[in-house]
Amino acid sequence: MRTTMMKSLLVAVLAINLSVFAGVKNPIKLGKSTVTWIGKKVTGAHEGTIALKAGDVILEDGALAGGTFVVDMTTIDVTDLEGEYKGKLEGHLKSDDFFGVAKFPEATFVITSVEGSIVKGDLTIKGHTEEQSFDLITKDNTISGKVMIDRTKFGIKYGSGSFFDNLKDKAIDDEFELNVNILF
Repeated sequence: MRTTMMKSLLVAVLAINLSVFAGVKNPIKLGKSTVTWIGKKVTGAHEGTIALKAGDVILEDGALAGGTFVVDMTTIDVTDLEGEYKGKLEGHLKSDDFFGVAKFPEATFVITSVEGSIVKGDLTIKGHTEEQSFDLITKDNTISGKVMIDRTKFGIKYGSGSFFDNLKDKAIDDEFELNVNILF
């Protein structure tokens, strides 16, 4: 009995110490956080939104030290089109040509280090993980910035001039832009 109590006390002390060293975990405010996207092509661009599903931010001494963000890929929304064309583009972006949301309904970003405003982490899209770094600003309880992602690093090659010849005005830029504004 005494051994069990000592083990329980030791586990409790370790848990408290680990939480102090790990920083303070703050859940993100899903309803107030936004992620907008812009995809460009030779003849123009399209834009829209995508929802965060979950996430948290870890602060150490008030500074960003870590975090995890889960994006609900099933919420890809096109905001610059209406009607039939909106539905067609959303369907195509959700298809296997692009994000394959039936098989990969989530994308994640796990912060591995923060140096000043440079945030490094592991980005997973379509089950493929790549180390990425972004210049993000943390102010008050908000993380914001423009993030450029090369879709071809995640196996998304549809319409890429880097992989296909003779696309002419059908070529789609390899990089797409995310504008993030995450409140916690």
